[in-house]
Amino acid sequence: MSETLTRGKQPVPDGGLPEPVRLEEELATTPEVSFLNYRQLTWRRFRKSTLGLTAGCVVIAFYIVAIFANFFAPYGRSTVSIEYLHMPPQGLHFSMEHGLHIYGMKYVPDELTGSLTAVADPSKIHSVKFFAKDASGQRKLVTSDGPMFLMGTDRMGRDLLSMIIYGSQISLTVGLIGVVLSLTLGSLLGTLSGYCGGWIDEGVQRVIELLSAFPGLCLWMAIAAAVPPDWEPVKVYMGITVILSILTWGGLARQIRGKVLAYREQDFVMAAKSVGASHWHIITKHLLPGCYSHIIVISTMAIPGMILGETALSFLGIGIRPPMVSWGVLLNEALRVTVLVQNPWLLFPAIPVLIIVVSFNFLGDALRDAADPYTS
Repeated sequence: MSETLTRGKQPVPDGGLPEPVRLEEELATTPEVSFLNYRQLTWRRFRKSTLGLTAGCVVIAFYIVAIFANFFAPYGRSTVSIEYLHMPPQGLHFSMEHGLHIYGMKYVPDELTGSLTAVADPSKIHSVKFFAKDASGQRKLVTSDGPMFLMGTDRMGRDLLSMIIYGSQISLTVGLIGVVLSLTLGSLLGTLSGYCGGWIDEGVQRVIELLSAFPGLCLWMAIAAAVPPDWEPVKVYMGITVILSILTWGGLARQIRGKVLAYREQDFVMAAKSVGASHWHIITKHLLPGCYSHIIVISTMAIPGMILGETALSFLGIGIRPPMVSWGVLLNEALRVTVLVQNPWLLFPAIPVLIIVVSFNFLGDALRDAADPYTS
């Protein structure tokens, strides 16, 4: 015979649990994910990607080095050593007597060609110091009491490691500034194209098709050649940034247009229209927020394209010009085959280009997966 228990005024079947107790047990067994918002879910999924986290740390490290280039670069931007032209990289050595040190260099005649070749001179030992001041009084991460060229020197006697660090300021910021301009154009025109339709949609799509009809490298060269040769380096830098932005906004605009076309017929947009919301309110509060995750992923994938574009233009001699330094300008010195045979260390600027491009691709893949946390 079942008896009816009471808790307060609520009858509960014998052997059963009161409703408040049952609700507490249900909440206790519910996964934590159910109580996280979209941002927390995205971060929760992103941090599970080892490659994504590693790539993000590498990207952050590159930009930190670029920002504090004066501290990380062993030599100044304009430091030139005429007596050490095309000096090969020096190796680091360690001993209990001298600690971490490098050997000096001396020139000896080559037996085959008769030309002078730089070789290590163990009789000259120079200690390597960390967080010490150099000859000019600036504090550096690594410095030495003698000439130190860990990646060798170029044809003007400049330390290649220092030039790579200073060149990162141009190459990395071109990507950031270019992507900001490209995202602004692509998001704005793509949203207007999808939301307004009609002649606006037709005009935007025809412009995108016109830009896509030309080969990329040929179009870059044609527009870059239009930059006046007497412009100052800063103007050339901004011109190259604008050129790369103009050429890369079309793909994003088409993707945003497709998403806006799907969103504009949704119930929440129709409800906003029915209560008299303005077009600007609908676009900024309802349509664009739905595209934010996609925009973030596209931006991480577009930055390496911008970096490669600047590097290619500067490598061909129509991009950033000396005295400004970028990775493309440094690689331009390795254009000749004879240089590659005699001075292969001039290819070292290609290493940071490869690392940053791969890191951005891994980061973009991880963000693409994390941007949709509700999928398995």
